[in-house]
Amino acid sequence: MIKKTLVLGASTNPERFSYLAVRKLKFNNIPVVALGLREGEIAGVKVEKPFPKYEDIHTVTLYIGPKNLPPFYDYILGLKPQRVIFNPGTENPEFGEILKREHIEVMHACTLIMLTNGLY
Repeated sequence: MIKKTLVLGASTNPERFSYLAVRKLKFNNIPVVALGLREGEIAGVKVEKPFPKYEDIHTVTLYIGPKNLPPFYDYILGLKPQRVIFNPGTENPEFGEILKREHIEVMHACTLIMLTNGLY
């Protein structure tokens, strides 16, 4: 199954985990799109600013802290993803419950570790 992934909170800073996630997704031949506060590019993937319309998003992997996430709730729900991954530091019980009510799988995991271990 192709798991087209949106990296939400993508950064063009090579020291950020979101940057590494985009690169690793692409390296693993997983279709990836990236949304960040600043436009740019990571390994040939365009980083867009909020709120572009994407189609067929399977997974949203979060790199935005809980206090900055509420403006994205409706946007994420509108994408109708099958799952949302809360990476370490992005845990958000309120949004997790909203996602579960919409029958969207909620994972508290590290995208990078999942990819490294073949669990993505």
